Amino acid sequence: MELTNGTAVREFILLGFGLDQKKQFLLFAFLIVLYVLTLVENSTIITVVLIDNQLSQVPMYILLSNFSWLEICYVTTSVPLLLYNLATQNHVISFHACFFQFYTFFSLGNTEFFFLSAMALDRYLAICHPLHYPTIMSPNFCYRLVAGCWLVGFLGYILPVALISKLSFCGDNSIDHFVCDPEPILSLACPPLGKAPLIMQISMQILFLVNVFFVAFSYGNVINTLMESFSKSRCGKGFSTISMHLLVVTLFYGTVGAMYVIPHGESHPNISKVIAIFYAAVTPFLNPLIYCLRNDKVKEALGKLIRRIGVRFLLKKVTMEKT
Repeated sequence: MELTNGTAVREFILLGFGLDQKKQFLLFAFLIVLYVLTLVENSTIITVVLIDNQLSQVPMYILLSNFSWLEICYVTTSVPLLLYNLATQNHVISFHACFFQFYTFFSLGNTEFFFLSAMALDRYLAICHPLHYPTIMSPNFCYRLVAGCWLVGFLGYILPVALISKLSFCGDNSIDHFVCDPEPILSLACPPLGKAPLIMQISMQILFLVNVFFVAFSYGNVINTLMESFSKSRCGKGFSTISMHLLVVTLFYGTVGAMYVIPHGESHPNISKVIAIFYAAVTPFLNPLIYCLRNDKVKEALGKLIRRIGVRFLLKKVTMEKT
């Protein structure tokens, strides 16, 4: 049967967390602080890499700055709307706005999968093939890799989202979530659902598992190479770098996998909302801290930027006092 959007539903209601007023205020305060800090952290990394002439030519930091831009986009697709809903108690979202959020939220998450794979590839080439690394991982190749991550990331969910949006929705229009998530949306659709749920599930699993296997292969080879290294300093430096990467990978893949890849991962709405908050809002806040916590070059470049701003401020203050 051909899927056509014969729905009379023109808007959905995002039920959110169903908390009392006091808990809603606490959640609002927590999320707005987290959101502002996430924007500041990731914007700082982008600024540091762009201003520093050395870092802006190093593939690892080109990927890191683009990853920070991705995190800003990713957290902005869900958190501002949730903050608005918590502040105004207006949980209504239009049909088209809901599916736009659905598509962008999942596409940006998919893009993050590919960015994590690209960063794993960078570490694999740098540690396992150091002699060929400068030739293969040139800045031009890195920019093409970044463009490829964005392109493939946004192509992955075009078909599933298009199919789900063409379903008929009848009766209840309340989505038991704080974002337009496929599971609660599909629960509102009238039968027959056709192949839309199957295609959505297959797309999520393939895109997730392909990237997980690639990252596991890359870091597995990196760890093996470092274990066989006779240089203690190289081994220690290498483990220090990839340990941060592996922590980011584990946080993101672990929460997303628990939600969408493991069967019945979304069967408990309250648990799924907490997990969704973690990968949608908490990980974009933690990732800049994790990547820069033990990265001496980023900390050094950040120190230079702070000193430069401080000097300019002092000079401006002295000039104003003289005049």
